[in-house]
Amino acid sequence: MIPYARQSVVPEDIEAVVQVLKSDFLTQGPAVVYFEEQLAHVVSVEHCVMLSSGTAALHLACLCLGLKSGDWLWTVPNTFVASAVCGLYCGAYIDFVDIDPVTRNLDLNHLENKLKHASLQKRLPKVLVVVHFSGLPCEMESIKRVCDDYGVKIIEDACHALGAADQTKPVGSCQYSDITVFSFHPVKSIASGEGGALCTNDETYARQARRLRHHGISVESPLRTEKPYWYEQIELGFNYRMTDMQAALGASQLRRLDQFNQARLDKATVYQAALKEMPLLLPQIPSDKTSAWHLFVVELLDTIGMERDVLLSKLRQAGIGVHVHYIPVYWHPSFQALGFRRGLCPNAEIYYCRAMTLPLYPDMTTEQQTWIVSHLKKYLV
Repeated sequence: MIPYARQSVVPEDIEAVVQVLKSDFLTQGPAVVYFEEQLAHVVSVEHCVMLSSGTAALHLACLCLGLKSGDWLWTVPNTFVASAVCGLYCGAYIDFVDIDPVTRNLDLNHLENKLKHASLQKRLPKVLVVVHFSGLPCEMESIKRVCDDYGVKIIEDACHALGAADQTKPVGSCQYSDITVFSFHPVKSIASGEGGALCTNDETYARQARRLRHHGISVESPLRTEKPYWYEQIELGFNYRMTDMQAALGASQLRRLDQFNQARLDKATVYQAALKEMPLLLPQIPSDKTSAWHLFVVELLDTIGMERDVLLSKLRQAGIGVHVHYIPVYWHPSFQALGFRRGLCPNAEIYYCRAMTLPLYPDMTTEQQTWIVSHLKKYLV
């Protein structure tokens, strides 16, 4: 089976982890600090806090922005559930903004209209989680302008978008947001096994995130000078720490980020050329954006006379690990139990029914991609 995504691990990555295993630190230590410094430099941000996962980063981002019980968090339905459940972890209410049919990112017009309506009802969100779907940056400057009018804070869910850029500014710089989060799950741009990062230009948020990832414990008490064993739990926190083993792998992978993203771009370009005559809607990248190409998603047009799931089944039988990103979040049983019903975001639902993710990862071979294209031609042409 050709997977839809796969990590790329080389001997240098393995050696980096082995060196940690031979050192004095296996959990949080100097490798974590080094990874934080390197990622902050890459994305041009002041502070980077390494965490155990992208989900942990989303959760702590919400807490740093003061999200609490009774508040509202909005996000898009075309995402992994973590973009929404991070609000539920804080006791907040959740709602969804529909997507743009072309970019598959948040629809700015729908956001504006929804904010106007929410303002009249006095139910404005405290936090908006903006998802850079498939690695394509959202229109962050415009989103921030709209959110500023209503006092809404912004988290960028950039778990797909490490290495992406909006004009000349890398995603993660927080130019138009309060906090950006990344994921280092093996299918993402770089892998650390599990892992995530919270990036911000606000020192207060960074300090709180560092404390929260370590059970809410602080070692900054004046008593520390007299009693070196002294520490204080300032608030309820979590064990969201990244290990040095994960950080060593992540930092080693980060050195090859440009190489990874160029390989993804090259393979996406091959797809674009090979599939342009087929009855598929292909990804469209605006000229002022640089995508990280985390996913290559096509949409089946009505003219093919074949349902998406039928084609998906045929391709999987041929050893091609096509996938679907994503089932609308509010379709899941846990959200249906909260009162959500289908029909809430029509664009996202139409998109979901037609979407299919083709395999795309740096080590995918020319022969594998040729096999994929040939079978799409077999069933679609």
